[in-house]
Amino acid sequence: MLRFNKNHDLKGVLICVEGIDGSGKSTQLDLLYSWLKTKDLDVILTCWNSSDLISETTKRAKKKNLLSGRTFSLLHAVDFADRLEKVIIPAMKAGFIVLADRYVYTAFARDVARDVDKKWVRNMYGFAIKPDLAVYFDVSAKVSLERICSTRQPKYYEAGMDLKLSNNPYKSYVLFQNRVIEQYKDMVDEYGLIKVDANDTIHKKQVYFRQLVVELLKSKGINI
Repeated sequence: MLRFNKNHDLKGVLICVEGIDGSGKSTQLDLLYSWLKTKDLDVILTCWNSSDLISETTKRAKKKNLLSGRTFSLLHAVDFADRLEKVIIPAMKAGFIVLADRYVYTAFARDVARDVDKKWVRNMYGFAIKPDLAVYFDVSAKVSLERICSTRQPKYYEAGMDLKLSNNPYKSYVLFQNRVIEQYKDMVDEYGLIKVDANDTIHKKQVYFRQLVVELLKSKGINI
């Protein structure tokens, strides 16, 4: 059995959010972070693909459209491993609440959507710590595209243009993100992700999110 499937025994708490771009997951996590800080709790925020070790290399390769599905997967795994060792585990050992803007489920969804072997990807992240709470903000690919296009155009890899699904980046975006969504839906049952309707208002989503977190923290002996 993969270590990832086992509950951790660290002092801290690990909470992560998942969902395709435009689902509002980052906004919800930022709001939660600010709220927890007002409660004088020890809390930190860590984001996907943000390791000082590898993130710049990944960005440069993406700009040149050089990444294959498996290379993309490997780079993100290195990034994750570095953050897990240097940020997440030390913080949890110190009793912090760690908020992760995307976790291994992002790799499980995106990499498999890029036709990388499902078992191979999961085995590669077998060293990961199982989160205490994983929330999936569910939104359709079309709504996601509309939200993104209100401020910018879809990016090359974000739209899955590397897969040659369509020469039209907007059509390719919907096709690729639908693949990603299918993987997330499978993981709701496989890993117990809590699904939240991302079409609800920001306020309604945040109220529910906080309720989930309060219940979790109480179970850990932390009262807010």
